[in-house]
Amino acid sequence: MYRVARTIYMKLSAIVLAKNEEENIERCLKSLGFCDEIIVVDDYSTDNTLEKIQISKSKFQIKSKIQIFQRKLDNDFAEQRNFGLSKANNEWVLFVDADEEVNEELKKEINGLDSRLRGNDKNIYDSYYIKRRDFFWNKELKYGEVRQIRQIGLIRLVCKNSGKWMGSVHEVFHTANKVGQLNGFLNHYPHPTLKEFINDVNYYSSIRAEELFNRGTKTNVFEIVFFPFGKFIYNYFLNLGFLDGPTGFTYAFMMSFHSFLVRAKLYQLINK
Repeated sequence: MYRVARTIYMKLSAIVLAKNEEENIERCLKSLGFCDEIIVVDDYSTDNTLEKIQISKSKFQIKSKIQIFQRKLDNDFAEQRNFGLSKANNEWVLFVDADEEVNEELKKEINGLDSRLRGNDKNIYDSYYIKRRDFFWNKELKYGEVRQIRQIGLIRLVCKNSGKWMGSVHEVFHTANKVGQLNGFLNHYPHPTLKEFINDVNYYSSIRAEELFNRGTKTNVFEIVFFPFGKFIYNYFLNLGFLDGPTGFTYAFMMSFHSFLVRAKLYQLINK
């Protein structure tokens, strides 16, 4: 079990993963102005991401210390997050992606943890689930693939030394300690166009297929055909994705296509 010796106040570092996020990075950094430190781990962006980071500092009068570390992702999101974690100077760390922002309710809730620590509240955890709202084509998705993340969330606020990130893609924070729950939201703005969605699905499915191959995972033609179909039925009908209208259908279809590509690419790796 991880043991964390907490101080009686909350100094907060934010870790932001980025690559070619010139359209999103300003919104993200603006929402993190309440943090004591912002660390951007950049995978050698080729657009204006780095320039936008510098502009954001003065544009939004961000008082937080901003540090930029350039590091190759090398198809391993967990190690990129763990690298950011190692660079954090504060005990508490908030993980936010460049296409996400912290909403006002969540800011107040995190700041409230500081007051509770100062009051020596015993019901403070070493890590917290944060719920996330996904906005797809200017519409908030509430069902289907994103329903669980919207209701329960992802572990994104942690104490240093309370655990570590694992998994090349769809990475998760592993801890042996009990995890708390916050009620505020991260707002997520992925895949602004269908072209970008297709590119993302192709990219992430390749990483996932390689990860499964390295684990020795097997697949077959039956699974390649029927698993994606079953996933669509589950997310669109059983998980109520149809209630999100045409955007819900598109999202369910694309994520099922992602599952198809993962297994088809895994089959190719096994049989090459």
